[in-house]
Amino acid sequence: MRRYLLWVVVIAAVLGGLAAGIGRLQQDPANSSTGAVKAKARTTDRPARIVSISPTATEMLFAIGAGKHVVAVDNQSTFPALAPRTSLSNYRPNVEAIAGHQPDLVVLSSSAIAEPLRRLGIKTLVLPPAETLDESYAEIRKLGTATGFEPESEQLVGKIRRDIAKITAEVPDRRDRPAAYYEIDNTFFSADSTTFIGQLLKLAGLRNIADEATKDSSGFPQLSSEFVVQADPAVIFLADTLCCGQTAQKAAARPGFAKVQAVRNGRVVELDDDIASRWGPRVVELYRQLVDATKEL
Repeated sequence: MRRYLLWVVVIAAVLGGLAAGIGRLQQDPANSSTGAVKAKARTTDRPARIVSISPTATEMLFAIGAGKHVVAVDNQSTFPALAPRTSLSNYRPNVEAIAGHQPDLVVLSSSAIAEPLRRLGIKTLVLPPAETLDESYAEIRKLGTATGFEPESEQLVGKIRRDIAKITAEVPDRRDRPAAYYEIDNTFFSADSTTFIGQLLKLAGLRNIADEATKDSSGFPQLSSEFVVQADPAVIFLADTLCCGQTAQKAAARPGFAKVQAVRNGRVVELDDDIASRWGPRVVELYRQLVDATKEL
């Protein structure tokens, strides 16, 4: 059901450089004057009707306290449960359908329809998939600025930083990094160390087998069953349990996988696709899973 998200991530990663400069909202100069003016602007300049066409942005909006101003989210924004989920598509976003919700701010993961929305007088903020933790933090701050929840966004970034640091302190000091295979879908697409996921694997003290596989500049190489078996990873992370119905049992039954040490030692870890593909507030949960699964290696 969510298989297409891989392609959204891959395309956005390739075009990220083009989209990086898009989506900065113009700031009212009055916001930089006295504290009283700032307080007034914070109250009056907050968008009252926000539409999110990005599952990651939806999670960020609710995490910083702006959820009460969100009137509609796309059909893949499944978290939090109280988000006003609609039939709006983030894969094929429709300008008219979005405008029908009468938003004064639309948050997007791609710039594809940003200009048409602006021509209708609707402000937009484009937040492409983050490629690093720092980019994720920056996007949370951008949302805070755009919605009038700057202090709350700073508090959230601080908490995520502290949580990541605390978990990182638990990573064993190893001479050799254990090999890890991170599976995005059951056709063996993975993520190398140039990606957000790759950064987390490295931070968790792991060696990413996808780095040895490809000259693919997208950061998301397609491996093969034979390649994974030959690489003999110590741990396998399945980020395709929801989209593709993969389980540790199904992975173990693949040709040749029975002799892979991750399978032999029961270290095939089933991840939640949504958490694994939305690099916002719940990245702490994903990172915790990566580290906990490999502490004993």
